[in-house]
Order: sequence, then C-alpha cells, then structure tokens
Amino acid sequence: MATRSLDRLLTQLEQCRYRFGTGEGTRVVRLFSQLSRQRFADVPSLIRFHEALLFLRAFPHGQRVVRKSEELLRSFAQRVEQLQQAGADMAQFDPLEVSGIAGSCMEDALSFDVLRWLVRRLPGKVEVVWKGYDEERALAAIWPRFMPLLEEDGYVEANVPWRRWLATASRNKNAEWLVRRFEELPVPETEKSQLYDALRLPLRWKLNNLPLSRTRNWKPVRRVFYHHRPLITRSEVSLAQELAQQPPELTRLPRAQGEAVLDTIREVMLVRYRELYGTTLGDPDTVVRADVGRGVSIYLWGLPPARRLPLRFYVAGFTLKNGVPINYIEAIGLCEWMEVGFNTFYTFRGGEAAWIYAQALRCLCGLTTAKCISVYPYQLGERNEEAIDSGAFWFYRKLGFRPGRADLLRLTAREEQKIVFDAKYRTSSRTLRRLAAGHVFFELPGSQAGAWDKFSIRNLGLKINRRMAAKFQGESARIRPIASAWLARLLGEKVSSLRPQQQASFENFALVLSLVPSLSSWGREEKRALLKIIRAKSAANEMRYARLLQKHRRLREALLELGS
Repeated sequence: MATRSLDRLLTQLEQCRYRFGTGEGTRVVRLFSQLSRQRFADVPSLIRFHEALLFLRAFPHGQRVVRKSEELLRSFAQRVEQLQQAGADMAQFDPLEVSGIAGSCMEDALSFDVLRWLVRRLPGKVEVVWKGYDEERALAAIWPRFMPLLEEDGYVEANVPWRRWLATASRNKNAEWLVRRFEELPVPETEKSQLYDALRLPLRWKLNNLPLSRTRNWKPVRRVFYHHRPLITRSEVSLAQELAQQPPELTRLPRAQGEAVLDTIREVMLVRYRELYGTTLGDPDTVVRADVGRGVSIYLWGLPPARRLPLRFYVAGFTLKNGVPINYIEAIGLCEWMEVGFNTFYTFRGGEAAWIYAQALRCLCGLTTAKCISVYPYQLGERNEEAIDSGAFWFYRKLGFRPGRADLLRLTAREEQKIVFDAKYRTSSRTLRRLAAGHVFFELPGSQAGAWDKFSIRNLGLKINRRMAAKFQGESARIRPIASAWLARLLGEKVSSLRPQQQASFENFALVLSLVPSLSSWGREEKRALLKIIRAKSAANEMRYARLLQKHRRLREALLELGS
C-alpha cells in the first residue's frame, strides 16, 4: 500500500510539470509536503522525486514552489545516504541520465585539465580506482619521469605493484601528487595533458552534499520567472521569425565573473559524465551573458589563443533557467558557416527546449555574425541512439532545417507525406538512422543557398596530408617550414617578428594556402587582408577573426572549394 501511495504521489507531481493555472502552485507545494514525509525504499522512486524537484525549481509556479524545492534539494543527500545504509543498489545512480545526485559516488577517467581543476575543489577527496585497470604500458612509459628507478621494475618485471609505487612516492596523496608532478614537467601545457590522458586512470570521488552535485548546482537569481501558463511548445516557435529579430544584448563579464561561470559549467559537465573541449578549456576573459527573458540567461565564451583550433572559430556556452543549468552549447565555424551542438539535459526535456534553442542561436549569430547554421549528424542520431529515441531529426526539421544531401531531402519529403496522410504514422528507427547520415542546414537571409552543403573541414585536412605524403615523404617537420617560408615571401611578412602563437597560426594557414594555386595572383589588398586574418586568429578575442573571414571573398571561395 505504501508503495502504491508513493507511486501515485510521484505521478501527480510529475504531471504538475506541465499543468499551470489557478491553484497549481498550491497543489505542488502540498505534494512536496506529502512526499517529504514519505519513506523512499527504492532508488528509482527517489530518482523520480529528485528529477521532479529539479524541473519545478527551474520552471516554478510561484515563490513557495521555489522555496520548498530548494529546501528539499538541500537535504536530499540524507535520503540517498539512508538508502545506502539500508543496502540499496547504489549503481542505479550511475547512468548518464541520472548521475550527479547528492549523496552518490562518481567514477570516471578524467582529462588532465578537469582533474587539475577538481583536486583543487576537492582536496584529498579524489582517489585512483585500481580494480580492473590495465593500462600498464602507459604507466611504464610515463611514470619514470617522476619516480626514480621505476624503470628497473616497470620496464622488465611482471606484476609491477603500481599502486605501491604511487602510494610510496606520493605519501598516499595520489591524485594531487600526480597533478603536481605533471604540472612540473618541462613541456608545453598541451603535451602535459596528452601525457596524462594516455594513462586513462579511473578516479572516484563522493558528492556527499556538495554544491557541485547536480542536486544543488543551481544559482540564486535576483528575479525568478514564474510559470502561470503552459510552456512554449515547439509548434509555437518560428525559427525564421526569432532569427529575424535583433540579436540579444551580450554583456561581457569581468574576468572574475567569467572564471565563476566556467567553474559552474565544469561542475555541470563533471556530474553528468560529460566533457566538452570548450567547457574544459574556456577563456574567462571572453565570457558574455545575454538575458533573453522568461528567466533564461545564456552564457557564451571562446578559447584562449594557445588552445584554439587551427582554422575554425569556436564558441561554447550553457543556459541557466531561473538559475538552474539546463543545457550546454557548442558552435564551431568558418566564414559565415557555423555548426551548432545543443544538448538539453534529460531532466529538462520538454521544458521549452525549442524556444530556448532559438534564443541560443540568436545569441550565437549575434556574436559570430554567422548566416548558415548546420547541425552535424551525431546530433541527429548518427551513432547516437539517444537522439534516435527522441526523434531529434524531426525537432530540427520542424524548426525549418533541411538536409544537405539530395537523397536525404527526398527521403524527408516522403516521410512528411506519410505523416500528412496518417496522423498516427511514426518514422521508424531505421529510417531515422538514414536521415541522420548527413548534416541539416538553416540559412538566414543573405546566405548563399547550398554553398556549405558539401563542405567538411576533414576534407581540407586530408588534402594537406595527401600532399605531405606525396611530396614530403609524410614528414610534418618538412612540409611546415617550407609552406611557412613560401607564404612569408608571398605576403612580404617576417615570420620571426610574429609572436609564437601568431607563428603557429601563420604556419597553419600556410599549409592550407599552399593548396591554392591562384594565391600569387591575389591583389595587394587581398593579401593584406589575409595577413590581418592570420594575426587575428591568435588575438585576445577570436570573434574578430570570425568577422574578418566573412569579408574576404577570395579566401572564403578557396576554403569552400578545398573542403567540398
């Protein structure tokens, strides 16, 4: 009877996420009170309660809902600990969909940059998990750099007691000690990361009742947006109309606030077993915020010069809804083309995702001035069963995106006809996988239709490597200086006068431009503009580079041809 009663209360609370109107807020608070007195005897029921609490904290009916949900979330770790003491299967807290709940434990092989950040946040709390670890070759290759005479054991002996070596050298401060040793290596930052990442060391840490847990990782806000009417659905969103508006005002944050924002996104991603290049390595000096209404604040930032991609510009970000993190964002582009990744966290799917996505695109287009938006196949479902199950392709299609491949456009049209004739028809998983095999595009006014349909940065990179293999015996150390010297002569530039990061940008562009036979015939102004673009790639803010690229017609045409 108690189980049925608990299930009934949870179902009623879950239904409240999409019910609004007079008395609904009071109903939610009453259900909160009833559930707070319940004894949760199983993990799935407690997880259901947790997810409903988080959703209603982000999309509240009123002030009392906010206050009561926060009160319950702050004490939620106690409920998890009670279940653990009762012998519950704690592995049920591990799946990506529900990980990061206060009171649970997390285990993951973190990158060096994330580990370095985490051990400073949780000193003495991160431990190496040795059970099942089998990357001994990597340990033998790397650890002798800071463990004297380890070669005697690691190079030739069987059954090396790696755990004992580490415990002895570090005095049992394993994770922190390793981080310090890698930080002290006399190699560039990127190489330190690569060396550590090769170890793939599994680590464990307990969330207890920490604010970085998913349960408590919300921020106080000055003004909460309360929902008294139904949430905005996808069918109510016109992406064309949203993008036709003026972009939201983007406010650049002081460095200290930027660092706090990046700490937040690292917490957000860590507890969801996710890591994104730009969320790990973001530049705090480039963080901007846009308050777009309905309690939604969008944060975006770029990369520091030393961590930027060779050619494409990069922007990462995330969204707070009434102070609650609900998604992450990634945009990578060239000239007016921008490939956008947008992931709404499981808890908040169904929470105005289409409208918030439109606001994120408005911010990204305002920041980068891009006019051609594309979505890569993984987001649609290529090798991504989660996207297949959610019908991600139709989310984008109904917002106005079109497949870039003619065969997929025809298949889309056939599926749309079936839907018109039969309202109950649902596209099969097999067909959704076919539809997810290519990019989809949304072009703003002023964009050249279809120009980027066949472009891939990979095509461009492979052409450079093909040339290196054919003319330079596959030696990167030969092709790079030769290409750089050739471009320097053509542009009249002294590479030695450039800063190290500018030299790296110059070299990358030289590799690409060595494939452009018409470059020598470009006019003086075109070459001068090209040099500005190369220098801007490593400037303080990469967005100037993005805008300059869009203005150089001949460079854009050359890049398009090489990458298509």
